[in-house]
Amino acid sequence: MTTTELIASELVGNVVRHAKGPVQIRLLRSRTLTCEVSDGSLTTPRIRRAGETDEGGRGLQLVAALSQRWGTRQIPNGKCIWTEQTLPEHPADGSTGAG
Repeated sequence: MTTTELIASELVGNVVRHAKGPVQIRLLRSRTLTCEVSDGSLTTPRIRRAGETDEGGRGLQLVAALSQRWGTRQIPNGKCIWTEQTLPEHPADGSTGAG
């Protein structure tokens, strides 16, 4: 799933650049696909308005555009940033339609 890879890459990249470890990534599949990235920082990320010549500042805008929902929550040793993506529905027989 290219969208999931891009979301996870952006979130982990933000941790490497702005936060502190340890870093944990978790994918949870149910009716939606949830991607959680946690780190040891208490700083809550926020969407910035990047200027045309800014090299950074667009990561969370991209995450928000590609996700159905996203947010942050405090955890005992830092914070967790999570996203939700809708999953394509499969036919009742369990086939993927590929053939």
